[in-house]
Amino acid sequence: MTERAWQRMLSGRRLDLLDPSPLDVEIEDIAHGLAFVARWNGQTRGEWPYSVAEHSLLVDDLFHEMNPKSPARWRLAALLHDAPEYVIGDMISPVKSAVGPGYKAMDMRLTAAVHQRFGLPPVIPMTVKQRIKRADRISAWAEAVRIAGFTKAEANRLFGAPRHKPAEAIRIDLRPPSVVKDAFLDRFAQHMAAM
Repeated sequence: MTERAWQRMLSGRRLDLLDPSPLDVEIEDIAHGLAFVARWNGQTRGEWPYSVAEHSLLVDDLFHEMNPKSPARWRLAALLHDAPEYVIGDMISPVKSAVGPGYKAMDMRLTAAVHQRFGLPPVIPMTVKQRIKRADRISAWAEAVRIAGFTKAEANRLFGAPRHKPAEAIRIDLRPPSVVKDAFLDRFAQHMAAM
């Protein structure tokens, strides 16, 4: 029996996880998958899981607040920063470390395919990546404290305290997956139209 290394998407595409083609990447599949993938392994307060799609919207918002003159392409990169998780899921950092370099390599191949599909360079410039990572860490801090049960001291140690505005001002939304999917697709369309 041959091992399968592809995922069938709702669009009908078969995405090869070991050698992903940009031609097999569809934004509707990404939005759907991310809207149904829970961050923090689902260990969050609230009526709905906090999805990777919701997190991606927040990272895009934070990135824009901190970098208001960044072009639409880098906002798109911020929105898509966790796009590979639509097929490989959202693993918490301790699990990623335990899995080892194979996870990172797969993530990088999927990211390159997603980026190429939507007109971004396969690897974005390090300065942009660092700015997106900063927004990502601020989002993680707010999520940890507001909905994942971390104390501020724990979050400060793991993610660094947010400095760009009071943490209480960072809005955390918990919405049904279908609503988040639509919001993600709308934001994607805005960025694509502005490029």
